[in-house]
Amino acid sequence: MKNITKYLGLIVAFIFTATTISAQGDFISSKDFAKAVKSKNAVVISAQSAKNYKVSHIKNAVFIDHNDLYEKGAIEGLLLSPAKLAKYFGSKGVSETKQILIYDDGTNKYAARIYWILKYIGAPNVKILHKDMGAWRSARIMITKASPKVSPATFTPKVNKSIATDYNFVKASIGNSNVVLVDVRHSTEFDGTIKKPVSKGHIPGSVNLEWKKVENKSGALLPSSELQTVFTNAGITKGKTIVLYCGTSVRSGIVFVALKSLGYTKVKVYDGAYNEWDSKGGKFEK
Repeated sequence: MKNITKYLGLIVAFIFTATTISAQGDFISSKDFAKAVKSKNAVVISAQSAKNYKVSHIKNAVFIDHNDLYEKGAIEGLLLSPAKLAKYFGSKGVSETKQILIYDDGTNKYAARIYWILKYIGAPNVKILHKDMGAWRSARIMITKASPKVSPATFTPKVNKSIATDYNFVKASIGNSNVVLVDVRHSTEFDGTIKKPVSKGHIPGSVNLEWKKVENKSGALLPSSELQTVFTNAGITKGKTIVLYCGTSVRSGIVFVALKSLGYTKVKVYDGAYNEWDSKGGKFEK
């Protein structure tokens, strides 16, 4: 009997470990998603393209296009004010008191962008579901074409300034050994050799780590040990303030999630990114 009990204990320990690995950081496994979505307090956000959402989406998922979350103006990609963001999310039935579950078409780029925005305006319970149709079928996640009936909610924003920064901070950080500026664009954007979109280079002192390097080919985060190697090789170390940016900071979200999954505590996104830096006359280097 003791041997059986010990054996069962090992099985439980193995299952717990496997679940922990599959739910890396704020990524949620399909199995755990299937349980979480049954809660009356859960809300699912589809960050898919509008075209793909119309074809199929998770049952009761509300559609949110990240492009609706930006100000209209000369500088592409600047976020709406926290009050406007809160009003928008509330109109979609999303509030800071909900358990928010997000997914996209598979790269996690847009899901992670919306994740960061929700964290920025004070939503504490936000998870990302990796798009894996095989795992979805095993977990019996329901897919539909039907649009859900949305009940508006009240989102009360509480801005988390610790995960965001601005032009002045970045400008003052150049040459500061305690700050690592990380450009998550492709290397040709970083060095200014790309033809389209035209790039003048990167913010002086930045290191380059393309956002795709934190994921495998299917779009899931690399295992923690591999992620740590990627960051260490790029000179991104714990203890320093990490500032992420790209063209509009859309691509910064997934790197933010990856760093947080490893326990990096001082991670910020420069939301204005390349576009604002350029518009304000910031210097570049190649």
